[in-house]
Amino acid sequence: MYLRSLPTPIKPHQAITALAPMQDVTDLAFMTMISDYGSPDYFFTEYFRVYADSRPERHILRAITENSTNRPIFAQLIGESIPDLVRVAKELAQYAIAGIDLNMGCPAPRIYRKNVGGGLLRDPVKVDQILGALRESVNLPFTVKMRIGFENTENFHHILNLINRHDINLLSLHGRTVKEMYRSEVHYDRIAEAVRIVKCPVLANGNITSALSAGKVLAETRAAGVMIGRSAIRNPWIFSQIRQYLNKEPVQVITLGAVRSYIDRLYANINPNIPERSRVSALKKYLNFIGQSVDAAGNFLFDMRRATQESELFDICDRYLLNDPDQIFAPEPYGGLIARPSCEGEIA
Repeated sequence: MYLRSLPTPIKPHQAITALAPMQDVTDLAFMTMISDYGSPDYFFTEYFRVYADSRPERHILRAITENSTNRPIFAQLIGESIPDLVRVAKELAQYAIAGIDLNMGCPAPRIYRKNVGGGLLRDPVKVDQILGALRESVNLPFTVKMRIGFENTENFHHILNLINRHDINLLSLHGRTVKEMYRSEVHYDRIAEAVRIVKCPVLANGNITSALSAGKVLAETRAAGVMIGRSAIRNPWIFSQIRQYLNKEPVQVITLGAVRSYIDRLYANINPNIPERSRVSALKKYLNFIGQSVDAAGNFLFDMRRATQESELFDICDRYLLNDPDQIFAPEPYGGLIARPSCEGEIA
């Protein structure tokens, strides 16, 4: 008998919110920090790489074993070896997880070329086998994160039928193909199709940038909730703002001064034992997103990307964020400003 029920959201009458799993971002420290700004209903780990003789990575396990957010966390797997996926899923089921999540959406070429992540969408037969094996192996909720296709959507309905056949508990659907990466418009109509077809709840994913856009996507797709990745890096308050918006409450206004304090927290979470230049580069990974709402001209992004030393980078942050700390941090990214994350292709 499978445990088919999902954990209860923070406010059951509202849409479900989830922090998208982002490799090299959504670690224990980031989850803990996000929960302080307004926790999502569900967390998902970075993916555990599964292959012959693999073991769950210790630094990802910490997001489960040391998690103090009091929110459910799903353990995400990426791989294509069925015996090893089953083995690792059973091992992870011994920990305090809400369920197992299968990554069928990562669009990074170095991932899909190994026929894992988004690469699996090219092979519905293999998807059928993996879903069946994992569904039978662990007596926990089983969820899937995927895109609408690889190069096109020719397998889309077939795979949605497999989601139904194997009693998947939750589908997180990014409304682009793998090859579209993050460049195209999001095909919310495809997410709406999935909502109509599958029996489980669907989380809409892709370009949900604010409480207002979350409301629009939920209205358009009729999804059970939203999964947010990059916009939660830019604005960690987004999950609480979505709850406020859906509950018809005043939506919290964020100031540049509050964002400057958030940047300090991000930097404090970076390994202090690595070289200064590496720490500066690690912080820039986050500032690439934050900077999209700092100034419309993109001057902060321009100056920040050229900084090489800690003192130089924080002087730039002070100049743009503390000159008028009460100025509003734009709830939406300014048009035309592009983030350039160092882990491009793996951020949902």
